[in-house]
Amino acid sequence: MSEPNPYQPAQPPAVPAAPEVVFSSTGRAVDAGRGWEWIAEGFALFKKQPGIWILILIAFVACSIVVAFIPLIGSLANVLLMQVFMGGLMLGARALDHGEELEIGHLFAGFSRNTGDLVVLGVLALVGWIIAFIPAIVIMGGGAFMAMIFGGSSAVAGAGALGLSFVLAMLVSLALALPLYMALWFAPSLIVFNNLKPVEAMKVSFFGCLKNIVPFLLYGVVMMVLCVVAAIPVMLGYLVLGPVIIASIYSGYRDIFTAD
Repeated sequence: MSEPNPYQPAQPPAVPAAPEVVFSSTGRAVDAGRGWEWIAEGFALFKKQPGIWILILIAFVACSIVVAFIPLIGSLANVLLMQVFMGGLMLGARALDHGEELEIGHLFAGFSRNTGDLVVLGVLALVGWIIAFIPAIVIMGGGAFMAMIFGGSSAVAGAGALGLSFVLAMLVSLALALPLYMALWFAPSLIVFNNLKPVEAMKVSFFGCLKNIVPFLLYGVVMMVLCVVAAIPVMLGYLVLGPVIIASIYSGYRDIFTAD
């Protein structure tokens, strides 16, 4: 047996292979406290590269403003493109989680990966939001509803005049919007990470949220408090809270739909 060479440089320890990530299409139920931990983990991802996160948020808002100025279709286009942007942001959050660099280009990564499915998801989201608000339009009348949405300060006075009709319209729309939120919450992640088709991704996202309704209730309560706090310093807190929300969606997806 040959003697070891004492002058040979020490070899670095072998790096263990990364654990295989197993995708669960049915999702798993997690403890109620995980709702808070998704937010904490999202903040931890934000702290890794806060400057890039803030630049991404500013670029995203700027893109949304530019698109909104497109005559007639600007607002509708923003709803559609939201899912494409979210797909890219989920890829960015995963890259950061895996020790890679987050880049501004991740904001646009959805335009080069699973783009067709993300666009279809955006179309489905647009149709869903239209359906969600149809009852409000019927209850309040088209003109009154549009005044509430786009009427600025006059809309506040209109709300008081409409009274019960306004409250009823908003409650009905909220009841329809909640399932849509659940169906869209994880759908971009399921498309870019697991190549699910849009309808299947919405179905899996909905039932994943439904299975974890208690953690999501805690998540929602904490987020409402954080939104109020973030708005106090002239909305500047959203420069932090915005990226944390995005990263927390990725954290929730990883927690519910994957297992190492």
